[in-house]
Amino acid sequence: MGLTEIYREGKKILGEKEFGWVLDAVETGFILEHDRHILDRYTFRPQYIDGVAPKTTCRILDVELATPVIMSAMTMPIPAIRDNGTMDVAQALKDAGSLMWTGTPTPKNLKELAATGVPIVANVKPFKDRDKMFRDLEEIQKAGVTWVGIETDAGQGTKIHDKQVASGCAPLSLQELKDIRKKVSCPLICKGILGRRDAEKCVEAGADGMVVSNHGAHTLDYLPHALQVMDEIVEAVGGKIVLIVDGGFRRGSDVLKGLAFGASLVGLGRPILYGLAAEGREGVYHLINEITEEMKRIMSLIGAEDPGKLTRDMLIEDP
Repeated sequence: MGLTEIYREGKKILGEKEFGWVLDAVETGFILEHDRHILDRYTFRPQYIDGVAPKTTCRILDVELATPVIMSAMTMPIPAIRDNGTMDVAQALKDAGSLMWTGTPTPKNLKELAATGVPIVANVKPFKDRDKMFRDLEEIQKAGVTWVGIETDAGQGTKIHDKQVASGCAPLSLQELKDIRKKVSCPLICKGILGRRDAEKCVEAGADGMVVSNHGAHTLDYLPHALQVMDEIVEAVGGKIVLIVDGGFRRGSDVLKGLAFGASLVGLGRPILYGLAAEGREGVYHLINEITEEMKRIMSLIGAEDPGKLTRDMLIEDP
């Protein structure tokens, strides 16, 4: 299947499932449409003469990847889409040279997923029961994860439409982030940063990276898209930590825009689900591969030899 067909078929299948509503957004649904609007504001400045032969390999926090296109954090509803769905996703991402990122609840087979050899990140929510939060941090590290993620934006849990989906959470303090840093022996990634102030606090806490993200439209309504705040965040962190973005990225062209703004990796959430629904393990592999090939095609004609060579002057913003 080509990318367009994967999306069409995956959306159709998931739309017919009882759990299809989890792909919707909090309250008014503003964020999903707004994400696309922001991404479409930027066009490419071509450089046809003396074109380059691009590569997409990258090394991020000592992890070698064939592509900067990775999975965004999620667990629901992967097990409901296909039997053994989480393992299918792990194996597909390994084959594609990508990275897997699980959300909450933590997959029961996290240790087995890590054993496939795919680089894997596991997220923990800021539960009000801080003892539970720290137990979860300990358990996912024992499972052999590559990095640990903390959902800094889930202080009020998550919500879809008018329904509270995840609850029992409370906002983290800077001191608690520092305490988490002491308990995590691998790279620590703060997820859901959308402003300078929080970015600076993540750096102060000792985080190794952050995900600039509106959490798939599942926390607060009327949040900005990552690209709207990337400039201030890039300035705030000063190259001290790795930046990752997600939020409505669907094609290779979208990924390149995220990289041009200063991200090292770009996460995909719903597209992974579409690929799994449409074609199982092969669908997820084809999804990552097709987007990566789209990237290479564009990179060759805008003068970007590798993901680290993408810059803002390769983009033109609509007035």
